[in-house]
Amino acid sequence: MTIEIIKPVDIALKEKQRTRVMNSRKMHAWVHYYPDTGDHDEMHCHNQDQTFTVFQGQCTMHFPDGGKAVMDPGTVALIKGGSFYQLENTGDGPMIMMGTRSGDQNDTRVISHETRKDVKPHVTSGKVKRLTPVS
Repeated sequence: MTIEIIKPVDIALKEKQRTRVMNSRKMHAWVHYYPDTGDHDEMHCHNQDQTFTVFQGQCTMHFPDGGKAVMDPGTVALIKGGSFYQLENTGDGPMIMMGTRSGDQNDTRVISHETRKDVKPHVTSGKVKRLTPVS
């Protein structure tokens, strides 16, 4: 089917991990699930434009200059490729988001802010790595 209707929160609560929900030549989409307060990824960027929509919990997006943006349910981040960020669950329970990115997932690069090298994947076998709180 060329059109699929999904419920991101239901998918996240069932799978309890990062779950790809679409992948095509022009775009891919996934549901993020960060179960615990303090769970985060590393400071990184991608070579493609992307969006994040928060459905449940609270996400704080950190930036290399020390700035941050707090995203609550219904908030959308619009991110140009090459923009560094770090996502952190700063709510009281699970953080559920949906992301979309231009291009096929296999063409995505994950560039570390620290090394400026491709560190793909920060996701292993479809699961978000268990991460430690931001210090």
